[in-house]
Amino acid sequence: MIKSERVSYILHRLEELYPETPVPLDHSDPFTLLIAVLLSAQCTDVRVNQITPKLFGELGKTPQALAAQPVAKIEAIVKPCGLGPQKAKAIQKLSQILLDQHGGQVPCDLAALEELPGVGHKTAQVVMAQSFGVPSFPVDTHIHRLAQRWKLTDGKNVTQTERDLKRLFPEASWNKLHLQIIFYGREFCSARGCDGTVCEICTTLFPERKRALKTKKA
Repeated sequence: MIKSERVSYILHRLEELYPETPVPLDHSDPFTLLIAVLLSAQCTDVRVNQITPKLFGELGKTPQALAAQPVAKIEAIVKPCGLGPQKAKAIQKLSQILLDQHGGQVPCDLAALEELPGVGHKTAQVVMAQSFGVPSFPVDTHIHRLAQRWKLTDGKNVTQTERDLKRLFPEASWNKLHLQIIFYGREFCSARGCDGTVCEICTTLFPERKRALKTKKA
């Protein structure tokens, strides 16, 4: 298949497999999503979903509540997510910044989100996509790996992968598609479960591929 045919097939097959794309991180509003995504760095969604009910239930789920908490108290709860000291400090500090600079609301602005402590480009894009419906294409390790296996990017870095995927896929598909690729990567095309020669989409796109494909890390 040529690249445009691969793109068409991927869109069609992922829509068949995942017509519904619930956000994997439990949340109730933009702020709780922001905190959940921040906690998910180097941590599984399952673990985050175990921690956030305790965090929000005991300490509160608003910027006002978390800004007033000692960092040590936040850290004691979020520690199982890894990077506890950094994440706890970021949660307390970004909550205060939201109060001081944004009226206690999560801004619907990518640049403003990226300025918040602990919030990188991917986290900001997840919030823009899932809380505000702004077309975004957050690239995680699954997406970065699969995009290489499907020869949609050369995999130099996640910035390049994001740029290439945005160029290839219709903007209207981005918010749903990034979750569909993540779901597929977790279920069928994981780092250990497929090397570019095993799963359905890989074998359909590249039936002649015989050797394992080495991918570049994000």
